[in-house]
Amino acid sequence: MSPEEYVQEAYRCILRSDFAEAILCFEAAIAARPDDAQVRYRCSITYARNGRLDRAVEHAQAAVDLAGEEHPEYRLHLQHLQAMTLVQEARRLLEQEKGKGINPYHPVTLLKEAVSLDPLYGDAYVWLALAYSRVNEHLPAISALREVIALHPDDAGLRELMKDLQKSLRGYMK
Repeated sequence: MSPEEYVQEAYRCILRSDFAEAILCFEAAIAARPDDAQVRYRCSITYARNGRLDRAVEHAQAAVDLAGEEHPEYRLHLQHLQAMTLVQEARRLLEQEKGKGINPYHPVTLLKEAVSLDPLYGDAYVWLALAYSRVNEHLPAISALREVIALHPDDAGLRELMKDLQKSLRGYMK
């Protein structure tokens, strides 16, 4: 098959929700034409939807390297994937038992970087608020939560979390 035929087959697989097969088709198209930035980009999206951020980042980086400044959406996609990766790492650290020898501010640093990479990624703000709260930095936590509420003003769960953070701040100040 030609690279174009592999890509067409990948999209047929996606329509059938067969993402594993779609990835194989994209990878075959890339093997046939490794310098095709668009196929790398599309493959990256499919890997990301499949929860394979490591491979998604790899292909997104290749797409950016191949396309240069010609396709700014490739860079935005890469930055979003990098932000997702940072959030995953910060979540892992926050979900570990306290006092396991990690710097308690390390998750905050990771999450601030995630927010700077993708300022529209709501999960990064939520986890940043939780990370700040974990180290008793309630005002920055509330500030981070305000940012995500501005992105998702109708989310009742975020408003509940804000009430909890404000309650924590009042308790901390007593």
